[in-house]
Amino acid sequence: MSQTQRWRPICLKLIRVQEKAARSPQERFTSLAHLITEKALWRSYQAVDAKAAPGVDGVTKDAYGANLYRNLEELHWRLKHGKYRASPVLRHWIEKPDGGQRPLGIPTVEDKIVQGVVVELLNSIYEVDFLSFSYGFRPGKSQHHALQALQTVLQKGNVNWVLDADISKFFDSIDHKELMAVLKHRVNDRNVLRLIGKWLSAGVVEKDGRRIREKKGTPQGGVISPLLANIFLHYIVDVFVHTWRKTEAKGEVYIVRYADDFIIGCEYRDDALILLEALEKRLDEHGLTLNREKTRLVRFGRRWDDGNGNPRPETFDFLGFTHISGKDRQGRYLIKRKTARKRFSRSLKSIAEWCTNNRHLPVSVQWKQLRLKLSGHYNYYGVRGNFKALARFRHEVWKLWFNALKRRSQKVNKNHLYNLISSVFVLPTPKITHPEGWLDLNPGYLLGRAGCGNSARPVL
Repeated sequence: MSQTQRWRPICLKLIRVQEKAARSPQERFTSLAHLITEKALWRSYQAVDAKAAPGVDGVTKDAYGANLYRNLEELHWRLKHGKYRASPVLRHWIEKPDGGQRPLGIPTVEDKIVQGVVVELLNSIYEVDFLSFSYGFRPGKSQHHALQALQTVLQKGNVNWVLDADISKFFDSIDHKELMAVLKHRVNDRNVLRLIGKWLSAGVVEKDGRRIREKKGTPQGGVISPLLANIFLHYIVDVFVHTWRKTEAKGEVYIVRYADDFIIGCEYRDDALILLEALEKRLDEHGLTLNREKTRLVRFGRRWDDGNGNPRPETFDFLGFTHISGKDRQGRYLIKRKTARKRFSRSLKSIAEWCTNNRHLPVSVQWKQLRLKLSGHYNYYGVRGNFKALARFRHEVWKLWFNALKRRSQKVNKNHLYNLISSVFVLPTPKITHPEGWLDLNPGYLLGRAGCGNSARPVL
């Protein structure tokens, strides 16, 4: 989807809702529940991942679909008569790169279906309201759209300072009352709000069977959680920063946000410091805090010498890439991107574990799986200027695979093994899958300028 196009729902009634939301920015929708129809439930069922793990009831998509039409008819009746009950979310813990753990929630298939319908409904309203610099978990937008927009403002805008911000434990810290109050800005249908309240208050179930009810947080992994987080951040962060840069900033201010990670580029250091303080206060008022360990202000841009003995600008990471202020072969200013060190190491560690645990498989089977893993890596990290990092990653994967295969036997012929995986089972070569660079637009038109009386003109 083109970056200049708005997402449009496929249902005619939802298209009318979106058109009404666009015409009346202050409109509060009081009648939406009647749009939760059996046909909408069927569409939502089709979107459920068949390979996803089952929730607390142990029912998979295939098992639910064995008697699909009767199940959807009965589910629709319960929704219509207020008999629907949300099930608690099954919580798993996954390892984080820094050694900690992140909670991952797995709803039941039935909850996924109903949440999918409500997501489609809310998207019809909020996709009109969301600002252009918000990219996380939105239809028609991806991480690479956010990276391309960021590269555009860094390359073309007057950016000398970058505020790399991160909200501490965002998904676990969203206050339910605050979230419901934010939703009521646009949605005042009691039935829809009651559904969302049921999912928030259903709680989670741990592996040992303990059920925990919390007044804060939305479980990561739920169908509706990303949208609720986006709505919350839209009012708490996006609107605040967008208003501040048009009224308070002395220079140019840009922001690119993907979920709870966002980058703010400023022309002047004073603007960045004042905005950081104001933003920290704003978040605190709504029960959120900035992660001080991950939030930092770095000098970045065309001015390589700030006069204080710092001849080179700093770097920062965003969405798995390290952004570097450098020059091309002709000496012109150029934003360079390479795979972030933590992501590089994490990917290699994952492949090393896989090679160790699966070295007993036939070499041809291992080769096919490694090809898929490398292709997935190239598909995400294959941006222009990152070829060396891709080539290094392939080389390291080859060494890990070779060392794992050597340990299959004490009598292995190393020369034969070397020739086998070098000439027969050849790993795919690096490939630039995202050759596009910055957008061919004025950054002020793309993300909005501040100061000098220029108002922001978002086009996405």
